[in-house]
Amino acid sequence: MSRRSVWSADDFPCWRPVKALRPAMSAPWWQWVASTDSLTARIVAASGHRPFHVRLLRQGVALPEPHEAQALGIAARRYAWRREVALCVGESPWVVARSLAPLASLKGQCLDRLGERSLGSWLFRQPDLVRGPLYATRHAPRFAYPTREAGIGSCWGRRSVFQHAGLSLLVQEYFLSTMVDDLALPSR
Repeated sequence: MSRRSVWSADDFPCWRPVKALRPAMSAPWWQWVASTDSLTARIVAASGHRPFHVRLLRQGVALPEPHEAQALGIAARRYAWRREVALCVGESPWVVARSLAPLASLKGQCLDRLGERSLGSWLFRQPDLVRGPLYATRHAPRFAYPTREAGIGSCWGRRSVFQHAGLSLLVQEYFLSTMVDDLALPSR
C-alpha cells in the first residue's frame, strides 16, 4: 500500500463560487442552488401534499475527502463526524447530502442524535449561525448513495461551511434527477 505525498486533481471535484456558474444555470435552478435559506423548507414547500422524510444513509466517524478537509480547514487524514442522508418526497429521493464536522468542534452539539430528522431543522434554529459562501458543481456526488444503482443521477451540487458556537460544519447537497422529473425542471 503506497502513500501519496501530494493530492491529484481527481481529489478535488470542481467546486466554483455559485455566482460564477450563474450563466450556465437556468432561472429555476438558480433559485434552488443559490438560495441561502433552508433547503428542507424549500423541499417541503415544493412537495405539495406528498410527505417529506429524511432517510439516514450513514453516520459516524470517517476520513473526509481531501477537498472536504480543505474546505473545513483541517489537516488531511484528520477524522471527522460524517452524516449522509437522502431528502425524500414520498419514496423519491430528491437530494442526497453529506455533512462533515471536525471532531474537535462537536463538543455538546449532539448532532449524532438527529436520526432521521433533517440537519436543517436544527441548523436554521441556531441564532448565531453564520453561513460561508456557496459553491456549486456539476460533478456527481462521490459518496455512496442507493440511487446510483437505480440509475438516478445528479444535476447540480452545492456546498457551504456553517459556523455555530465553535462548530464548523460542511454541508454538501446534490439535487437528483428524480427532483428534476417531479418538478419538471430544465436539465440545467
